[in-house]
Amino acid sequence: MATLLKTQSVNDDSHIRSSVSEEEWKVRVDLAAAYRLVALYGWDDLIFTHLSARVPGPEHHFLINPYDMMFDEITASSLVKIDVEGNPVLPTAHPVNPAGFTIHSALHMNCEDAHAVMHLHTPAGQAVSAMADGLLPHTQTAMVALADLAYHEYEGIATDLDERERLVEDMQDKHFMILRNHGTLAIGKTVGECFLRLYFLERACDAQVKMLSAGREGLNNPPQGTPEKVHAQTPEEGIALIANGLAWPALLRKLDRIDPSFRN
Repeated sequence: MATLLKTQSVNDDSHIRSSVSEEEWKVRVDLAAAYRLVALYGWDDLIFTHLSARVPGPEHHFLINPYDMMFDEITASSLVKIDVEGNPVLPTAHPVNPAGFTIHSALHMNCEDAHAVMHLHTPAGQAVSAMADGLLPHTQTAMVALADLAYHEYEGIATDLDERERLVEDMQDKHFMILRNHGTLAIGKTVGECFLRLYFLERACDAQVKMLSAGREGLNNPPQGTPEKVHAQTPEEGIALIANGLAWPALLRKLDRIDPSFRN
């Protein structure tokens, strides 16, 4: 196993809210909510995989999960703030997943729209990542992602910092990514936008695994031109409007009904 990134010891996380700006606290609440939603939808992988968000400001600091907590335990205060070298910015007793640091620091530092980055290892996402044809244009949600989808070849567990350059090169200006033989990834200007994209990608992968159980020859191919039409119908600004104005507030209300402790 890779060595954990270093931490600075502290007894608890109760001091965090008084130590950060209101803007950062809002990002913390949103990211903690995203972790709880990933657990709620069954997309988590024990303590593995990772979601992150840039902290407002010029420093390129970002928030990521404490590696020793399950996703349904994560709160706004427990998120770890690190710099682009992986060093904790605020004292914390929690370790950070080194593979998470490699993937997320690359995109936060170099992709303009990567204010939030989310990466999963779901069975469906891993299955599609291992398919030679990748994501197929046979469902509406797949068509939403396809024209904005990048691929990155598998290089082993992502602890080699040199891989960051290749991740960025493969991502270019896309917002969805399939990490070959590994899983799914999405970026967004807000946590809500990123989560909605991840939802579309995971939904498309899940549907693809199920539809292929009947055999490739039995699939109904969409009419020529419809994937391009769907992409035109779901521009980046449209996804942002739906995510930030409709879907994300609804998801926060859902979590508040179930367990509002993510806000702590």
